[in-house]
Amino acid sequence: MDVRRLDLLRELADRGSIAAVAAATHRTPSAVSQQLKVLEREAGVPLTERSGRGILLTDAGRALARSATDIAVAIERAGAVWDEYRNDATGTVSVATFPTAGQMLLPKVLASLRSTPGLDVTMADRDPETEDFPALTTDFDIVLAHSVPGGRSWSGRGLRNLYLLSEPLDIALPVGHRLAGVSVLTPEHLIDEPWIGVPEGYPFDRLLHEIEAVTGASLDVVQRVTSSRITEALVAAGIGISMIPRYTASGPERGIVTRPLTGVDMSRHIVALMRPDKAERLAVRTVAEALQREATALQQTHDPVDDPAPFTSPRWT
Repeated sequence: MDVRRLDLLRELADRGSIAAVAAATHRTPSAVSQQLKVLEREAGVPLTERSGRGILLTDAGRALARSATDIAVAIERAGAVWDEYRNDATGTVSVATFPTAGQMLLPKVLASLRSTPGLDVTMADRDPETEDFPALTTDFDIVLAHSVPGGRSWSGRGLRNLYLLSEPLDIALPVGHRLAGVSVLTPEHLIDEPWIGVPEGYPFDRLLHEIEAVTGASLDVVQRVTSSRITEALVAAGIGISMIPRYTASGPERGIVTRPLTGVDMSRHIVALMRPDKAERLAVRTVAEALQREATALQQTHDPVDDPAPFTSPRWT
């Protein structure tokens, strides 16, 4: 079987439609369909089936798509061995990041990698719902993603997960708020406050429901926005309180104060997601390891421990 046709089948498994595969691979839909028909003849069994106006993979098609992933990983691994032999981490690595991760990690990472000859890192600003982070790996080499405790993990998605850090979330209050003098807040402090939330389905929305579950009260969400800077401006204007990531939070200079919350696990986990074949590339691994070094340094700066473990190898799952 032709490796290129197998790769089209894998793209169909990941992207879900002939049109999406055609757009991603710079082919016409008819050309993609023709190549898949040739692959089906070579396989000797149906690989796709009609579903309404779309197309789905059969059980055989899904099995062959998984094999295509294994082949792609093996090919990239062989290339990576040669790149390591030549110490040649060259090429373009694309990174998709949600805004606060980009603010925290990418400036120093990009600066540190400028000294690596032939390595070009491009970034794009994305902030999807939790379930949509894995979908970005079809178009980007590395996807920075975040989730909250108790949310669905990305294990079992066929992706490589590289743990970066866990970041606390604090409650943002306007300067002069009645709770600004309280050093540590409890959920009961917050039930009568108007809230600036995030769109439903986004990770932080789950934490608002956790507060409701603990207190038995419904929170009054008066606005829902995705930008942390807009959220801070609304808090500073007294529109409501909110939860914001600790490491990129502003302070009284922007009209807000932050306080930790007990009684609910207020944190988020940040990971790098990669397709397994892309994760084999030396250039991609070079960028991923730089991201983890910066994440480790950032966490130690904000939440130091007495005897931090030295940075060793990336923690892949």
